[in-house]
Amino acid sequence: MAKDDDDAWRAIVDNYGDRPELDDPPAPVLPEPSWADLDDDLGDRGDHPGDELGSAAFDARTWDDPDSDWDTDRFVPPPPPPLPTTTPDRQAAWAGVFGAPAIVLVCLIAQVDLPAILAYALIAAFVGGFVYLVVTMTREPRDPDDDGAVL
Repeated sequence: MAKDDDDAWRAIVDNYGDRPELDDPPAPVLPEPSWADLDDDLGDRGDHPGDELGSAAFDARTWDDPDSDWDTDRFVPPPPPPLPTTTPDRQAAWAGVFGAPAIVLVCLIAQVDLPAILAYALIAAFVGGFVYLVVTMTREPRDPDDDGAVL
């Protein structure tokens, strides 16, 4: 048994990289279409039994057509989970992180001079909100078994 395996592997290694030469497959023989067959296919579309409008009725169907069979097997996704909520102190911190720079940016674009006390208050809101969010951040992962892989 080992001798057969050795011979098989030796044959694989000896022929590695060689491309086999295959015969070209025969070309398929297709019947020649006649103009009479083509005229019959494109002719009267109302001559199908049980179909008064022919293929034009099928072409006009939409997914929302109540008579069509397509919407019987539609996938209906489950309702989404509710949006997460946070505490009012974290909301105030996020408002400071995003709101203070937005107010400063709008005032700069509109060329509005802010009083010094308001400028310092906006800077304090930004820094204070950022520090509060970092300090209250959880140290452990949301899911301890999650290694980051997504399937």
